[in-house]
Amino acid sequence: MLPNLKTTVSLHANKKFTVLEILQFTVLACILLYFGKTLFIPLSFSMLISFILYPICKWMEQKGISKGIAIFMAIFGVMLFFGAVLYLLFTQVVAFSNEWQTFKEKLTETVSQLSVLIAERFDVSSEKQTSFIENAIDNSGTQAISLLKITAYSISETVFYLLIIPVYSFLILYYRRMLTNVLYHVFRSEKKAVIREILVETIHAYYNFIKGMLLVYLIVGILNSLGLYIIGIPHPFLFGFIASILTFIPYVGIFISSLLPITVSWITFNSIWYPIGVIMVFSIVQILEAYIIFPYAVGSRLKINTLIIILVIIIGGILWGPAGMILFIPFISIAKLIADRTASLKTLSLLLGNGEVKKE
Repeated sequence: MLPNLKTTVSLHANKKFTVLEILQFTVLACILLYFGKTLFIPLSFSMLISFILYPICKWMEQKGISKGIAIFMAIFGVMLFFGAVLYLLFTQVVAFSNEWQTFKEKLTETVSQLSVLIAERFDVSSEKQTSFIENAIDNSGTQAISLLKITAYSISETVFYLLIIPVYSFLILYYRRMLTNVLYHVFRSEKKAVIREILVETIHAYYNFIKGMLLVYLIVGILNSLGLYIIGIPHPFLFGFIASILTFIPYVGIFISSLLPITVSWITFNSIWYPIGVIMVFSIVQILEAYIIFPYAVGSRLKINTLIIILVIIIGGILWGPAGMILFIPFISIAKLIADRTASLKTLSLLLGNGEVKKE
């Protein structure tokens, strides 16, 4: 006797996914994200910006401003913010270039002292040291060309993102009702309330993500400033908070922001130990920020456990580089929102959660 079709469909709908099935889906998703990153990275940034700006646009529209103008004003405000960050980065570079001549003299003097020390301690003449450096430069020519190609590609990719992200954001906000209706039609009508709830909570999750990021910048700025103050660097709070703000630009930001305090400390104290101290302060704070401060401050607001946050940061860095380290956190929060409301994804919900079990 054939089983009742309705009963069979119901059983499949209530099926719970196993850990193995979740892992298989995760692997397939990672492959898709890696090979499609040129499309998905700017689109993901645009969605993040759109979710954050939606309440602002809605408020302006309720005040009588037309939809297009409201969206343009909101996106223009975001562009001004990022322009201010880039200007801050540019001023750091200019300030460093103004000190370059003194820095060059100090560097030449230090290299000469180091050369004398090597000659005395290891019996390596200056001629041999010079010959070794020249050979190293000659052998690194191919690597330098490869590095220039990678740098040129990265710059062109960044310019493309900067141009396309505002366009995507504008279009997502402008056609938001159409996109929401499409999402409603994809699923059954009885799921409409759940989908709406997920969308609303996704916006709240993104706001919590931004609040967590602001808290991270505040803590990192305080730690940077205290570290620089302890070792005696001039203007510690200025340098500390500039470095904190520029950590928004992964890797490059902290490198650029450290150049000026390193230069100032070297020129002021005429000792190599103060620049080394600056490097150690920024390095320790960056490690704390990456593996303790960021996961705790952001994860606690999104109600995701710290272990998963750290793993997601690492996986995001592997798949999408610095962009993935930022974007994968809100991604995992959306996955948790969906898992919390789907019986078949109970295993994933427990895995991502922070240990708080709701009583039914």
